[in-house]
Amino acid sequence: MNTHLSIGPFEVITIGIGPDEKLLESITEAAKKHDIKHGAVVSGVGTLKRTHLHYVNTNGFPPENRYYVIDEPVEVGSISGLIVNYEPHLHIDVGCRDKVTYIGHLENDIIVLYLAEVCILKFNDIKQKREIDPRYNLSLLGPND
Repeated sequence: MNTHLSIGPFEVITIGIGPDEKLLESITEAAKKHDIKHGAVVSGVGTLKRTHLHYVNTNGFPPENRYYVIDEPVEVGSISGLIVNYEPHLHIDVGCRDKVTYIGHLENDIIVLYLAEVCILKFNDIKQKREIDPRYNLSLLGPND
C-alpha cells in the first residue's frame, strides 16, 4: 500500500454538465482546464441517458473486465475516485427504473440526460503517480518520490 498526505491548502472545483454532454470527457477537460494534476472526485450526482461502464469479472490475475452499456434513463447515486496526473480513475453507481443498481468504472461516451454535478478537491501540494506493479500487472499508486 502507498499513501499520500496533503498538508497544504485545497481548492474545490465544481462542474455542472448539461444535457447531451459527455460525463467522463467533461471531467477530464475540467481537470486540464483547472490544472488539477492530482485530486479527488468527492461527489457526483445527476441523470444519464447512456451509461458505459466496466467491472471486474474474475478473482485472478490479470483481471478480466466486462463492459456494458445501459441505454435508458438512470439516476446517479454517486461518483467518486482519484485524479492522478490529470487522468481520472472514477467509479459510479446508478439506478434504473427497474430498481436495479449498477456499479462500475466510468468509461467514455456516457451521455448526460438532464444534468450532472461533480465536486473535485484539488490537491495542491501532493506528489503521486500510478505505475505498473509487475507482481500483478496493474497500474497502482506508486511510492512518493
